[in-house]
Amino acid sequence: MELPEDCITDILCRTTPLDVARISVVSKILCSITNSDTIWNHFLPSDYHSIIPQSLSLGNAPSKKSIYLALSDHPIIIDQGKKSFQLDRKSGKKCYMLSARALYISIGDDERYCRWVTIPESRFEEVAMIKDALWFFISRKINTVDLSSNTQYAAFLVFKLITTQCSYYDQGLLSTRIFGGPFCTKDACLEMRLNAMSIDNILECPNVRRDGLLEIEMGEFFNSSLEDGEVEMWAMIRKCFPLRGNYYLEGIEVRPKISCPIRNIR
Repeated sequence: MELPEDCITDILCRTTPLDVARISVVSKILCSITNSDTIWNHFLPSDYHSIIPQSLSLGNAPSKKSIYLALSDHPIIIDQGKKSFQLDRKSGKKCYMLSARALYISIGDDERYCRWVTIPESRFEEVAMIKDALWFFISRKINTVDLSSNTQYAAFLVFKLITTQCSYYDQGLLSTRIFGGPFCTKDACLEMRLNAMSIDNILECPNVRRDGLLEIEMGEFFNSSLEDGEVEMWAMIRKCFPLRGNYYLEGIEVRPKISCPIRNIR
């Protein structure tokens, strides 16, 4: 006995965008059902209209699925250029990038150590170019009500190295803290290519992102509900010599802990 279409739609609404993408290839009938506005409206955040800029018109999009794809394909710049918003393609969970301008940077107003420049890899108009600083710290709070509920999140420091050849003694070291849930603390290394004296087995090193920048996880937290609260992200960057290991600071990205972008939801 075949299930009615509205029953199938109700079942699919209880799954994930990834599940729907997989089911769509089973048959032509299911493919048609999986394009339903009802399903994809369920995967869109209920407040997405208030998040995206009014100047960005998604109202003329042909379907809710196309809106979902648009919000998961490319980050949308919000908050006067200081933040970006995106949906995780696999889960539909909210992702945010807080630009360097949105962070508190202890040397941000000292031109000896920090200059504001533009680089082609950045999604923002400006990034912080950090040079000759022995150490500094950054911090930022994010409201948990802005994030998806019942979701394990991770915060990532996003940057680009200016000087890429560093010895063991010149590596930039990162200490991080995440406040607002289970206490999380860790140390990591900002250098990717380490020599024979590497401490790679002890400290985590950064990964290359799809946009060509580097990222390293600062820590994680669980956002349990829609209750109003804050999570504070804090990091100290330090190094032994001030003339090496300089970099561009893009910002901090907060996204679901398990995120594997898929490319076949079409």
